[in-house]
Amino acid sequence: MAKAKTIKIKQIGSPIRRPESQKKILIGLGLGKMQKVVERQDTPEVRGAIAKIPHLVTVID
Repeated sequence: MAKAKTIKIKQIGSPIRRPESQKKILIGLGLGKMQKVVERQDTPEVRGAIAKIPHLVTVID
């Protein structure tokens, strides 16, 4: 089987004073603390979550 493609996501912004929906997106991605890096499968759902909070996260290659 082919290995699923993954992306690394790094939190660069603080969720303090952000709307509750943006905080929930961060938690859903597995983030919550500054500079934390997680690896997730590259799916449309994950890309959509990243697109909603581009000021809080960055994609690392």
